[in-house]
Amino acid sequence: MSGPAAGRQLTDRQRLNWLRLIRTPNVGPITFRHLINRYGSAENAIGMLPELRLNGGAMQRVRIPSVDETETEMDVAARHGARFVCIGEPDYPPILKTVDHPPPVLAVKGNAKVFGLPALSIVGARNASLAGIKLARSFATELGRDGYCVVSGLARGIDTAAHQGSLATGTVAVLAGGLDRPYPPENTALIEEIAERGAVVSEMPFGWQPRAQDFPRRNRIVAGLGLGLLVVEAAKRSGSLISARLAGEMGRLVFAVPGSPLDPRAGGTNALLKDGAILTTEPADIVQALTPLTGAVMPSPRTFEEPADFAATPPPGDDERARVIEALGPVPVGVDEIIRHTDMHPAQVFMVLLELDLAGRLERHAGGHVSLLFPD
Repeated sequence: MSGPAAGRQLTDRQRLNWLRLIRTPNVGPITFRHLINRYGSAENAIGMLPELRLNGGAMQRVRIPSVDETETEMDVAARHGARFVCIGEPDYPPILKTVDHPPPVLAVKGNAKVFGLPALSIVGARNASLAGIKLARSFATELGRDGYCVVSGLARGIDTAAHQGSLATGTVAVLAGGLDRPYPPENTALIEEIAERGAVVSEMPFGWQPRAQDFPRRNRIVAGLGLGLLVVEAAKRSGSLISARLAGEMGRLVFAVPGSPLDPRAGGTNALLKDGAILTTEPADIVQALTPLTGAVMPSPRTFEEPADFAATPPPGDDERARVIEALGPVPVGVDEIIRHTDMHPAQVFMVLLELDLAGRLERHAGGHVSLLFPD
């Protein structure tokens, strides 16, 4: 995604328009990138949204946040001691830029210098055992002393213990809702402590109450911010295993603490070990594995990209749109497959998919696959 040159700040107007664009319904990180690449700026893209949605078959007008609404959110952020950081700016976490489709804008409260430390993500059960809580806290403390930042999701149990153990050395908490809607509420005081030496981040709007479907998005950022991810306790079906899977897909190292086969909270961690996770019984196991990665440049993911002449290619007509829609269905297919099947210019295929996405008619899947959504 095109953004400010490395280390350059956006102007206040650019930042406001980035926030307006990402807060628009059906504009996610992938669509945001396509729009910026096509139209050169968020401001230009916003002006094109009504036409693009209409081309995609949207039945209702797009609800774009107004300048006043966006300025209000920015004022609310400032009152909470937070600010918005855009990808490519100096305070954006460098390692997060390497994940597939990173969030274009993050709300950040605290000290962005913590993003410069090598990081380990720690996750685990909310209903953790006392032994698991003690272990997570002690691991976080020792890793902090070894120069690592600890990242977690502020949940009860293991997450809370990991943050508490690394308060003195730097920790990052990732929220599933707005920074003013911490979950669980009892960790509100912990957020303030974290922000003193570390940072609290979220991609969600201020005022956003977290829902169940928001936690996988949070887990993705948790996994993306670390060189590796440690699972202390996790059942066989848990968000922690989702985080571990995401970390593995991102090329991060996955660590797991073994547990008793009789404890259901160890079912997930033991399964991870069977699948190749690194057996972890002491912080030295993590340090030994991560040391070669510390200071190394993380490779960018291999993702499908628009062709270089994306912005210069004539827009698709009705016939081209029909051909792409005919090639789509409820079963996910690769974008490259659509291009080969329709024999259309890649830029035109990307454009049709962008229109469908903005109209709420496209679902994106892992690996650059897409499917068509049908009305209920």
